[in-house]
Amino acid sequence: MAIEATTHKGNILIVDDTLPNLRILAKILIDSGYLVRGIPDGAMALTAAEEERPDLILLDIMMPGLNGYEVCERLKANESTRDIPVIFMSALDEVMNKVQAFGVGAVDYITKPFQVEEVLARVNTHITLQALQARLEQQVVALQEANAALQASNEELEAFAHTVAHDLKNPLGNVLMGTELLQQVDFASEGDKVEEITDWVSAGARKALNIIDELLLLASVRREDVIREPLNMARILQHAQNRLEWTIKQCQAKIELPDYWPVALGYAPWVEEVWVNYLSNGLKYGGTPPHLQLGADVLDDGAIRYWIKDNGPGIPPEKVNLLFGEFTRLERIRAEGHGLGLSIVKRIVSKLDGSVGVESQIGQGSLFYFTLPAVQDTAS
Repeated sequence: MAIEATTHKGNILIVDDTLPNLRILAKILIDSGYLVRGIPDGAMALTAAEEERPDLILLDIMMPGLNGYEVCERLKANESTRDIPVIFMSALDEVMNKVQAFGVGAVDYITKPFQVEEVLARVNTHITLQALQARLEQQVVALQEANAALQASNEELEAFAHTVAHDLKNPLGNVLMGTELLQQVDFASEGDKVEEITDWVSAGARKALNIIDELLLLASVRREDVIREPLNMARILQHAQNRLEWTIKQCQAKIELPDYWPVALGYAPWVEEVWVNYLSNGLKYGGTPPHLQLGADVLDDGAIRYWIKDNGPGIPPEKVNLLFGEFTRLERIRAEGHGLGLSIVKRIVSKLDGSVGVESQIGQGSLFYFTLPAVQDTAS
């Protein structure tokens, strides 16, 4: 028997083999705003409680078959029902009956014949306690999640500090040394030397600014939400190559692009940063001279995999899994690098609902990739 109030304060399961008692109790609770299910048998009650978990069970002690004590013991032995509060109902008012009831896990005891005020007071109390317990558990989970996020932020802040201290030390040291040398140079007679030093100072300053820009980008990606739109990947790649034009010429790099780019959803400024970092890695750690091949594949899961393959020496297997961790760095093979690039890539792509990865074999180069959701064909 299931009787439902229009709006209810809680879901109560009544177990009593005496149908008149069951009906009376159900009416009391329904009139007070509860959703009520009535079960006349202990075995059926166990099934009903497991199939649809109630907020509270009112359980008669004296029943044929499984009595109330046995039903309660089985409820408490079942992981899915053990936390449901049980209030025993009985005409027995002996102290030992109550002791046994609490011993098998009941939270309260009501003596028959029922007093309406007592029934409602006890039910309201335990329904409220149950709701408070559930809310407390939710708050504990929320606090644990907040604590984990805070711990992650603290670890990231510490990594930021180490990265800034380490990676800014060399370029700023070069700037300082260059300015000290300029103070000792005769500008009138040593023009070539002055130009060489100023180029050195300028390069150090640019590198320091680039590191700061990447740190700010890494932080902002975590905070900001952006509107994703269909990407013009050819245009994005052109902008990325323009930013690396000087390095590409210095390395005498060859870059091969596909004739067609499948269209994905993303945020163009962030995706441009992904390509800049992948291209920079290819230019630094590729072959001599670097030969970079770029392309894209449409995957079966509705995503697009964009990739860049270099002709470098490859990456040892033990280092592949470390590349996209926070602030890791490749070995300095050809050029001084800083460890933010792949961390930025991972954070950006994750924020855009994609994934990153690398495939590499020693002596056969490396293929770095990232995936993005494909633009859905609305015409189909």
